[in-house]
Amino acid sequence: MNNKNILNKNTENFNSNKLDWRIIQSDMRNKLGNDVYESWLKKISFVEELKNYVLLSVSTRFIRDWITSRYLDQILQIIKIYKKDINRVELKINENRDENINQITKGEISSLNENKNVAFLKDTYLQYNTIDSNKKFENFIIGSSNKLAFEASKKITENISRYNPLYIYGGVGMGKTHLLNAIGLSLKEKNKVMFISAERFMYQFVKSIKSNEMVKFKEYFRNTDILLIDDIQFMNGKEAMQEEFFHTFNALIDKGSQIIISADRAPNKLSRIQERIKSRFSGGLVVDIQKSNYDLRHKIVKIKTEELNVYYPNQINISDEVKKFISSEIRTSIRELVGAINRIVSFSRIYNKAPNISETKVILKDLLNLTENKVSIDLIQSTVCKFYKISKNEMLSSRRSRYLVRPRQTAIYLTKILTSKSLPEIGREFSNRDHTTIIHSVKTIEKLKKDDLELNNNIDLLKNKILYNKENEV
Repeated sequence: MNNKNILNKNTENFNSNKLDWRIIQSDMRNKLGNDVYESWLKKISFVEELKNYVLLSVSTRFIRDWITSRYLDQILQIIKIYKKDINRVELKINENRDENINQITKGEISSLNENKNVAFLKDTYLQYNTIDSNKKFENFIIGSSNKLAFEASKKITENISRYNPLYIYGGVGMGKTHLLNAIGLSLKEKNKVMFISAERFMYQFVKSIKSNEMVKFKEYFRNTDILLIDDIQFMNGKEAMQEEFFHTFNALIDKGSQIIISADRAPNKLSRIQERIKSRFSGGLVVDIQKSNYDLRHKIVKIKTEELNVYYPNQINISDEVKKFISSEIRTSIRELVGAINRIVSFSRIYNKAPNISETKVILKDLLNLTENKVSIDLIQSTVCKFYKISKNEMLSSRRSRYLVRPRQTAIYLTKILTSKSLPEIGREFSNRDHTTIIHSVKTIEKLKKDDLELNNNIDLLKNKILYNKENEV
C-alpha cells in the first residue's frame, strides 16, 4: 500500500471513530474561549451518537436556547472534524433537571465557599467564579508581542491601583483571559476578587431586574477589591446596563478597588459604548497584545508538546518538521495554535504514530484554510477609509452624504465577498445596521460595477490592498 493510500486510510479512520466527547470539549474550550466554555458549554452532556447526528442535553430551556442561537453551528463544525458524517446536532433538556440543578448547587457552591476571598453570584445553574487555577503567570509564554501586557499585569499584583483601570486589548485567542486569570490568582489570597465576562454581567443584570434583586446585584459588584471583566466589547448597545456599569466603575475607583478590563479593540474603537465609559477606560493604562510572530508560536508549540509528553508518558514525540510547520502556518491566534497541537496529539494517541507533514495538513485542513482566508472586518474598514480619505467614525455614522455612502457600501460589499460573516454579523460591525441595509449595499455595488469602470478598478485595487496586507501579517 503506497503512502497516499495509507494517508487516506488513516485520516478516514480519524473521522470515523466513535466520538470522544472529552476531545470535543477540549476543542470547544480552545476555539470558543475559556469563558464561553465555562459559562455555557461545560454543562453540555453527551447523550448518544446516531447515524448522522449527535444528541446532547443541557439542564434548562434557557441554556438550550442560548447555545442554539449562538454556538450550535460552531459546535457542529468542531464535531465534524472528528466525524465528518455528522451533519446535525440536537440539544434536549435533561429530564432530571431538578436533580441536576440540586447537584450543581450543592457541589459547586460548597466548593466555592471554601475560598472566601473569591466573590461569586449564587445562581440556580451558573456560577460566576471563573478563575482557572491553570492559567498562571508562570505558564504564560512571553514574546515580543505580549511582553508589555504581561509586565503591566505583573505590576498590578505588586502595587494595586497603580494603573487603574488596566485595559488589555488584542485579537481573539491571544492570551488576554490568561492574564486576567493570572492577576486574579495572584491577588485572591488577600483580596476579594470578582472575575466575570461582560456577557455574564449582562445576564446577571437582566436576571436581577426581573427578580427585583438589583440591590443585591449592586452589593455583589461594588463590594469587591479586584474586578476583572473579560470581553467588554459585548456590553455594546445595552444602555441601562452601561449606566449601571458606569456607576459601579466609579464606586470601585472611589473606594480604591482595582479594575482590569479586556477587549478585542482599543477603547476609542469600541462601538455603541458610551463616550464617558470609553473615556474612563482610556484614563488608565491601555496596553495591547499584538499578533504573535514565528518565534513566539514556535516557542509555544515546543512547550505545549513537552507538557503533553509529561502528561502522557507514552506519548509519541512530534517531529521538529511538523512543529515548525504548525508554527509557520497557524497564525490566526494562540488559541487556534494550541487547538492544532491537541489535534496532532489526539491523532498520535489514536494511531500510536506521529503524523507526517501530509497527514498534518489533512488533520488541520480547516485551520489552515482559516489562516489562508482570514480577513478581518476591521482591516477592510480601515483600508477603505484610508483609500477614500474619510475617518472610520464617518463611515460608521448614520450620515447619508454621498462622499460617505459609496465608501460605506464598498466596505460592506468587500466584507461580504472577502469574509464568511453572515449578514447580521456584518450589520453589527457597521454600527448595528439592519441586514436589509447590508443586502441593499451589496446589490448597489454589484449593479454599479457593471457600468462604472472607475469603481470597478477601485474595488480591485482595494481587494489587492486588503489581501496584500493580510499576507504580510506574521
